[in-house]
Amino acid sequence: MESKGFKLSRTKTKYLECKFSGATQGVESEVGLDSQVIPRRGSFKYLGSIIQGGEEIDEDVTHCIGAGWIKWRLDSGVLCDKKVPPKLKGMFDRAVVRPAMLYGTECWPVKSSNVQKMKVAEMKMLR
Repeated sequence: MESKGFKLSRTKTKYLECKFSGATQGVESEVGLDSQVIPRRGSFKYLGSIIQGGEEIDEDVTHCIGAGWIKWRLDSGVLCDKKVPPKLKGMFDRAVVRPAMLYGTECWPVKSSNVQKMKVAEMKMLR
């Protein structure tokens, strides 16, 4: 593979097995490259989202809430300033903080507990 310009790091390479169907095969196989066994991961970050092996999205929800808090902290000078009108703060929140929290959520298999976590985080920010 290295002759074609593709170089694979043997120390950094890991894999994630996704089991989307409810059926389990019961056989745990190892993935290897030559004689080296490649370690399995439970989740990984891809294009700003946390991909998990099953149908769960809890890590991604936590990550998006954290991204929203980071944006809120960066912009807290405007959001916490008493001189800025509340209407402008709301517009600022909808234009900056919410998109950071909701990036990549369009294809989530959402549960009510995930929606509740997002609502709780938003209400804390608005207070």
